[in-house]
Amino acid sequence: MRVAPPRSEAELLERASGLAGLPIAELASRAGLSLPQSSRRGKGFAGTLLERLLGASATSLPEPDFQLIGVELKTLPIDSHGKPQESTYVCSVPLHDNHGVTWETSVVHHKLRRVLWLPLVVSPGDNPGDRVVGAPLLWSPDADEEATLRSDFEELMDLVVLGQLELITAQHGRWLQIRPKGASSRSRTASYDTDGKPSRVLPRGFYLRTQFTTRIIQKHYLTP
Repeated sequence: MRVAPPRSEAELLERASGLAGLPIAELASRAGLSLPQSSRRGKGFAGTLLERLLGASATSLPEPDFQLIGVELKTLPIDSHGKPQESTYVCSVPLHDNHGVTWETSVVHHKLRRVLWLPLVVSPGDNPGDRVVGAPLLWSPDADEEATLRSDFEELMDLVVLGQLELITAQHGRWLQIRPKGASSRSRTASYDTDGKPSRVLPRGFYLRTQFTTRIIQKHYLTP
């Protein structure tokens, strides 16, 4: 089942609205995909399924998922009260060939400039197919949000470029953070140490903290 990329934000929003209220199991059946047997094995399944149903064209590229209209898709697992259940992956951290990278030229900025948020309502102990798609939101950061995201990015990338990756902790970044990202603890990618010498380190990713996605939920979904 191949869906053509949307040609406008309105078309994308219409498609996403048509999925709201439906469980992942039903959508997987529509797409002819088998459900994973557990939440652990199914991590990322819902996002991949929704990308497919909505016509995403750049799912593994360092640019927005919907290339023609410059929109990124982000699923957001929430509980029945609208509380985000996990941080949101944005993109990989450039650990080499990163000199001269600025906020404006960064993949993070390109990914977050325009986002289609799709909440997924989850319950404790549920199966991947039980998750229900929520109402879509087309979103861009306001001036204050972008200023904070930029500040976080610049603080974090200064440490990365200086070879101080291992000094980055969970306390760095107000809304944007860097965390390890790899299929296993044995995964390694190229980087540099503090002396500028090549090294091999665990891959890292940029993530939005739940404090930030909670702000989005409260501002756009829960405000009367």
